[in-house]
Amino acid sequence: MKSVYIGDLSYPLRLMIGCFLVVLSVGFFTGISFVGQTDSMTPEGMVENYNGNADQDDAMVMKFKKSPREMLTIIHTHVLSLSFIFFLTGILIGFSKINRRIQIFLMVEPFVSILLTFGGIYLVWLGYEWVKYIVIISGIAMTIAYIAAVLILFSRLNLHKGDTSS
Repeated sequence: MKSVYIGDLSYPLRLMIGCFLVVLSVGFFTGISFVGQTDSMTPEGMVENYNGNADQDDAMVMKFKKSPREMLTIIHTHVLSLSFIFFLTGILIGFSKINRRIQIFLMVEPFVSILLTFGGIYLVWLGYEWVKYIVIISGIAMTIAYIAAVLILFSRLNLHKGDTSS
């Protein structure tokens, strides 16, 4: 059976995948930007975002502990949407000619990071604040894996080779 690689697809399909990756990246990095706006990029800011800071008299912005319903909504929506994002990018990576170990890593690591990140956020919310470091590390790993996958995919799409069919 002949292997099919992403770079071997017709130009219109490669162009569509490229457009998809651009739009997906806009959405992904908008989410990362939102995390920055909530001060959740630091361990202490992340804890404050979910557990509040009502006990601090000098807080610049008053934050309250998230309710169980809010936490379920945050975890539910993020786990589902990120799983879908990484499933699609994983499939595309699976059809890319790259080192097998890198391919497997980029296909599996994001799912591990999703569980560690959002499971960790839930544990932080429950009061296990030491998990904040795991959340930060897994979030960074997930973002690096996403960037690496997208860069590899763009390098394999061969979009500079336009439509040669007439």
